[in-house]
Amino acid sequence: MKDFILKSISFVFHPLIMPLLGVLFYFSKTPRFIPEPIRNAKIFSIIILTIILPILLFFLLKTVNKVKTIYLVSTKERLIPLFINCVIISLILMRVLTPNEIVELYYFFLGILCSTLACFIMAVFKVKASIHMIAASGFFMFAVAIGIHYQININGTIALMMMILGAIATSRLHLKAHTNQELIIGMLVGLFPQLVFLNYWL
Repeated sequence: MKDFILKSISFVFHPLIMPLLGVLFYFSKTPRFIPEPIRNAKIFSIIILTIILPILLFFLLKTVNKVKTIYLVSTKERLIPLFINCVIISLILMRVLTPNEIVELYYFFLGILCSTLACFIMAVFKVKASIHMIAASGFFMFAVAIGIHYQININGTIALMMMILGAIATSRLHLKAHTNQELIIGMLVGLFPQLVFLNYWL
Protein backbone atom coordinates (compact mmCIF):
# COMPACT_ATOMS: atom_id res chain seq x y z
CA MET A 1 0.00 0.00 0.00
CA LYS A 2 2.83 2.38 0.90
CA ASP A 3 4.57 1.72 -2.43
CA PHE A 4 1.33 2.30 -4.33
CA ILE A 5 0.70 5.64 -2.58
CA LEU A 6 4.24 6.91 -3.18
CA LYS A 7 4.20 5.82 -6.82
CA SER A 8 0.82 7.51 -7.23
CA ILE A 9 2.22 10.78 -5.85
CA SER A 10 4.96 10.78 -8.51
CA PHE A 11 2.37 10.08 -11.20
CA VAL A 12 -0.36 12.48 -10.05
CA PHE A 13 2.07 15.37 -9.56
CA HIS A 14 3.98 14.73 -12.76
CA PRO A 15 5.88 17.79 -14.08
CA LEU A 16 3.67 17.93 -17.16
CA ILE A 17 0.65 19.14 -15.18
CA MET A 18 2.41 21.93 -13.26
CA PRO A 19 2.26 24.62 -16.00
CA LEU A 20 -1.49 23.99 -16.35
CA LEU A 21 -1.93 24.21 -12.57
CA GLY A 22 -0.14 27.57 -12.65
CA VAL A 23 -2.49 28.87 -15.34
CA LEU A 24 -5.61 27.58 -13.54
CA PHE A 25 -4.40 29.04 -10.24
CA TYR A 26 -3.79 32.43 -11.84
CA PHE A 27 -7.21 32.59 -13.49
CA SER A 28 -8.90 31.51 -10.25
CA LYS A 29 -7.15 34.18 -8.14
CA THR A 30 -6.61 37.22 -10.35
CA PRO A 31 -9.00 40.14 -9.78
CA ARG A 32 -8.37 41.30 -13.35
CA PHE A 33 -11.26 40.96 -15.76
CA ILE A 34 -10.35 38.50 -18.47
CA PRO A 35 -13.20 37.51 -20.84
CA GLU A 36 -14.19 33.86 -20.46
CA PRO A 37 -13.55 33.00 -24.15
CA ILE A 38 -9.96 34.24 -23.78
CA ARG A 39 -9.48 32.28 -20.55
CA ASN A 40 -10.83 29.11 -22.13
CA ALA A 41 -8.69 29.56 -25.24
CA LYS A 42 -5.53 30.00 -23.14
CA ILE A 43 -6.33 26.98 -20.95
CA PHE A 44 -7.15 24.82 -23.97
CA SER A 45 -3.91 25.84 -25.69
CA ILE A 46 -1.87 25.06 -22.56
CA ILE A 47 -3.49 21.63 -22.23
CA ILE A 48 -2.69 20.81 -25.86
CA LEU A 49 0.88 22.13 -25.83
CA THR A 50 2.11 21.16 -22.35
CA ILE A 51 0.29 17.86 -21.76
CA ILE A 52 -1.18 16.21 -24.85
CA LEU A 53 1.63 17.08 -27.30
CA PRO A 54 4.46 15.99 -24.95
CA ILE A 55 2.65 12.69 -24.23
CA LEU A 56 2.26 11.99 -27.95
CA LEU A 57 5.92 12.86 -28.56
CA PHE A 58 6.92 10.62 -25.63
CA PHE A 59 5.23 7.62 -27.23
CA LEU A 60 6.95 8.47 -30.51
CA LEU A 61 10.34 8.60 -28.76
CA LYS A 62 9.56 5.37 -26.93
CA THR A 63 8.70 3.68 -30.23
CA VAL A 64 12.13 4.57 -31.64
CA ASN A 65 13.84 3.54 -28.35
CA LYS A 66 15.00 7.01 -27.35
CA VAL A 67 13.28 6.85 -23.95
CA LYS A 68 12.16 3.99 -21.70
CA THR A 69 9.76 5.49 -19.16
CA ILE A 70 7.88 8.75 -18.69
CA TYR A 71 10.11 9.48 -15.68
CA LEU A 72 13.25 9.87 -17.89
CA VAL A 73 15.56 8.01 -15.53
CA SER A 74 18.95 8.67 -17.15
CA THR A 75 20.47 11.98 -18.23
CA LYS A 76 20.83 10.62 -21.78
CA GLU A 77 17.08 9.94 -21.95
CA ARG A 78 16.35 13.49 -20.86
CA LEU A 79 18.14 15.33 -23.66
CA ILE A 80 15.60 15.06 -26.49
CA PRO A 81 12.45 15.49 -24.32
CA LEU A 82 13.93 18.53 -22.55
CA PHE A 83 14.97 20.10 -25.84
CA ILE A 84 11.49 19.50 -27.26
CA ASN A 85 9.96 21.01 -24.13
CA CYS A 86 12.13 24.12 -24.56
CA VAL A 87 10.76 24.49 -28.10
CA ILE A 88 7.16 24.03 -26.90
CA ILE A 89 7.53 26.59 -24.08
CA SER A 90 9.13 29.04 -26.53
CA LEU A 91 6.14 28.58 -28.83
CA ILE A 92 3.77 29.30 -25.93
CA LEU A 93 5.68 32.49 -25.10
CA MET A 94 5.53 33.68 -28.72
CA ARG A 95 1.96 32.69 -29.58
CA VAL A 96 -0.16 31.97 -26.50
CA LEU A 97 1.05 34.05 -23.52
CA THR A 98 2.66 37.15 -24.93
CA PRO A 99 3.88 39.83 -22.45
CA ASN A 100 1.39 42.46 -23.65
CA GLU A 101 -1.57 40.21 -22.72
CA ILE A 102 -1.05 38.49 -19.36
CA VAL A 103 2.31 39.58 -18.01
CA GLU A 104 2.24 37.35 -14.91
CA LEU A 105 1.76 34.16 -16.91
CA TYR A 106 4.31 35.28 -19.49
CA TYR A 107 7.04 35.53 -16.85
CA PHE A 108 5.85 32.32 -15.17
CA PHE A 109 6.44 30.47 -18.44
CA LEU A 110 9.67 32.35 -19.08
CA GLY A 111 10.83 31.03 -15.71
CA ILE A 112 9.75 27.52 -16.76
CA LEU A 113 11.78 27.90 -19.96
CA CYS A 114 14.89 28.96 -18.01
CA SER A 115 14.48 26.05 -15.57
CA THR A 116 14.07 23.62 -18.48
CA LEU A 117 17.13 25.01 -20.24
CA ALA A 118 19.16 24.71 -17.03
CA CYS A 119 18.01 21.11 -16.62
CA PHE A 120 18.93 20.39 -20.26
CA ILE A 121 22.41 21.87 -19.84
CA MET A 122 22.94 19.84 -16.67
CA ALA A 123 21.82 16.69 -18.49
CA VAL A 124 24.39 17.40 -21.23
CA PHE A 125 27.06 17.36 -18.52
CA LYS A 126 25.46 14.25 -16.97
CA VAL A 127 24.21 16.12 -13.90
CA LYS A 128 20.78 14.92 -12.83
CA ALA A 129 18.20 17.13 -11.14
CA SER A 130 14.68 16.18 -10.10
CA ILE A 131 12.30 17.45 -12.78
CA HIS A 132 9.41 16.79 -10.38
CA MET A 133 10.93 19.20 -7.87
CA ILE A 134 11.78 21.76 -10.56
CA ALA A 135 8.16 21.89 -11.74
CA ALA A 136 6.55 21.81 -8.29
CA SER A 137 8.85 24.41 -6.71
CA GLY A 138 8.43 26.72 -9.70
CA PHE A 139 4.65 26.58 -9.33
CA PHE A 140 4.98 27.07 -5.56
CA MET A 141 7.02 30.27 -6.01
CA PHE A 142 4.59 31.58 -8.63
CA ALA A 143 1.62 30.94 -6.33
CA VAL A 144 3.30 32.79 -3.46
CA ALA A 145 4.11 35.71 -5.78
CA ILE A 146 0.49 35.92 -6.99
CA GLY A 147 -0.69 36.08 -3.38
CA ILE A 148 1.73 38.93 -2.66
CA HIS A 149 0.99 40.74 -5.92
CA TYR A 150 -2.78 40.83 -5.45
CA GLN A 151 -2.64 40.89 -1.63
CA ILE A 152 -4.88 37.85 -1.28
CA ASN A 153 -4.81 35.19 1.42
CA ILE A 154 -3.42 31.96 -0.04
CA ASN A 155 -2.16 30.46 3.21
CA GLY A 156 -4.12 27.29 2.51
CA THR A 157 -2.52 26.95 -0.92
CA ILE A 158 0.95 27.56 0.50
CA ALA A 159 0.45 24.95 3.23
CA LEU A 160 -0.91 22.45 0.71
CA MET A 161 1.96 23.04 -1.71
CA MET A 162 4.54 22.60 1.04
CA MET A 163 2.97 19.24 1.89
CA ILE A 164 2.94 18.30 -1.79
CA LEU A 165 6.61 19.26 -2.16
CA GLY A 166 7.44 17.10 0.83
CA ALA A 167 5.36 14.22 -0.53
CA ILE A 168 7.04 14.45 -3.95
CA ALA A 169 10.52 14.48 -2.39
CA THR A 170 9.62 11.49 -0.19
CA SER A 171 8.18 9.64 -3.18
CA ARG A 172 11.23 10.20 -5.38
CA LEU A 173 13.59 9.13 -2.58
CA HIS A 174 11.53 6.02 -1.77
CA LEU A 175 11.48 5.00 -5.42
CA LYS A 176 15.26 5.55 -5.55
CA ALA A 177 14.72 7.89 -8.50
CA HIS A 178 16.86 10.64 -6.95
CA THR A 179 19.34 11.42 -4.22
CA ASN A 180 18.90 14.21 -1.66
CA GLN A 181 21.33 16.34 -3.67
CA GLU A 182 19.36 15.89 -6.90
CA LEU A 183 16.15 16.90 -5.13
CA ILE A 184 17.77 20.04 -3.69
CA ILE A 185 19.25 20.96 -7.09
CA GLY A 186 15.83 20.49 -8.66
CA MET A 187 14.14 22.70 -6.09
CA LEU A 188 16.69 25.49 -6.58
CA VAL A 189 16.49 25.26 -10.39
CA GLY A 190 12.70 25.60 -10.16
CA LEU A 191 12.67 28.44 -7.63
CA PHE A 192 15.51 30.66 -8.84
CA PRO A 193 14.19 31.72 -12.29
CA GLN A 194 10.77 32.50 -10.82
CA LEU A 195 12.43 34.64 -8.15
CA VAL A 196 14.53 36.50 -10.72
CA PHE A 197 11.55 37.35 -12.93
CA LEU A 198 9.50 38.69 -10.01
CA ASN A 199 11.37 41.97 -10.55
CA TYR A 200 9.58 42.38 -13.90
CA TRP A 201 5.98 41.99 -12.79
CA LEU A 202 5.59 41.93 -9.00
